Amino acid sequence: MRIKDSKIGQKPTDELNKLLENMKPGELDEYLEENQEYVAGTDRSFYEYMKTTIRSKGIKLKDVYQFAGFSESFGSQLLYRDKHTTDRDMIIRLCLAGHFTWDEMNRALKLYGFSELYAKEPRDACLIVQINNRVYDIYLINDELAKRGLELLSPGTEA
Repeated sequence: MRIKDSKIGQKPTDELNKLLENMKPGELDEYLEENQEYVAGTDRSFYEYMKTTIRSKGIKLKDVYQFAGFSESFGSQLLYRDKHTTDRDMIIRLCLAGHFTWDEMNRALKLYGFSELYAKEPRDACLIVQINNRVYDIYLINDELAKRGLELLSPGTEA
């Protein structure tokens, strides 16, 4: 079961849709400025969302980087988007380390520019079940993926 976007640092999509419903073209810039942290595709929105979500769980960023398998330097470069990755698993690893829910992880993936976890994709389905059961240990998740012959989460290296 999925939860609506109503966590800290988020505005429900329905609320944003209502704002756009009767908006005039000249009002769009103001909307984008006022809602930039909620709108996908901006570097700031990803960083703000990750920082706010991780903080709400009482986890330190340095612990997230370490648990994800990244150096603090590399992890912060990913979070601030000083270094861009095309490896979706790196963002998944950060989200797992931050104990994100399914909805939170999907939002982070979308804000970074990746596809959300997809229930019809066997590997993603396995990840979803682990997350929904609060299994965030990457080694345990990789064991579950391996049992099913699915691709393991990529290593948390800086390469």
